[in-house]
Amino acid sequence: MARTIELLEVGPRDGLQMHPHPLPTARKVELLKRLLAAGIRRIEVTSFVNPKKVPQMADAEALLQAFPPPPGAYFTGLVLNQKGFDRARAAGCNEIGMVVVASDTFNRRNQGVSTEDSIAAWLAIAPAAHAAGIRAQVTVSAAFGCPFEGEVPLGRVLEIAGRVAAGRPSEICFADTIGVGVPAQVTALITGARAVVPGIPLRCHFHNTRNTGFANAWAAIEAGVSTLDASVGGIGGCPFAPAATGNIATEDLVYMLERSGIHTGVDLEALIETARWLEQALDAPAPGMLMKAGSFPRRTASEAGSGGLQC
Repeated sequence: MARTIELLEVGPRDGLQMHPHPLPTARKVELLKRLLAAGIRRIEVTSFVNPKKVPQMADAEALLQAFPPPPGAYFTGLVLNQKGFDRARAAGCNEIGMVVVASDTFNRRNQGVSTEDSIAAWLAIAPAAHAAGIRAQVTVSAAFGCPFEGEVPLGRVLEIAGRVAAGRPSEICFADTIGVGVPAQVTALITGARAVVPGIPLRCHFHNTRNTGFANAWAAIEAGVSTLDASVGGIGGCPFAPAATGNIATEDLVYMLERSGIHTGVDLEALIETARWLEQALDAPAPGMLMKAGSFPRRTASEAGSGGLQC
């Protein structure tokens, strides 16, 4: 099992896209700065999609102009098609993430095209991203279940993974978009994927909608996943899937990992404070648990000032 896990913070995109009122660009910049100060080095900052569909992300270009990716950090932009990629490239994203939904019905609801069309779009865009020096990764969404078609066969998910691997992604992510997965599914999927796409790093994205997100994260680590998605405060979800709430909270995940001897490189106390700050900025409660309970053991004032963790 990995002793170091990389985190991809998805709160600025996946988290904020569900909030009823767009967070001002200046507040988004402050959120990014707080996350970087806490030690996060990969952040999904925005999505380059139709602003009429997701108005919370309408300031994508303005955000990157106000705060481009600093040295040593990756700012990821979600793109779904060639137009989105062109926007992300022009805006200065140094990483893009594309999405292929494992169920055709959900892909059409989410992206307006078939799963086959999304695979073709990825295979066309990936070489352009490589040529531009932009890291390109792809997510197989609804990999554990679909809100419209129900169970998604493991074989279909693995078949899609094998096909998108032809685009030489920096990693392949499997997303439990609606939070229906359980650890046994995670183990089976990651074990199968490691055989189908050997040598490609694997990432997972879990929602805690049905209270299995953190158990699934642990199962993914045990199966060999090297990176996990999480959202500060546990905010977010998918606006195109019924009841798809509850990203796993970044600070809750870091607490579990660090207490288990798995290094994340994140300042937990700074992350907790960021979650509390974001709750106030959104003027809405966040579902994260650690921001309410606090860490354990608690740090002394001198330890807090030095930025050290007591785990």
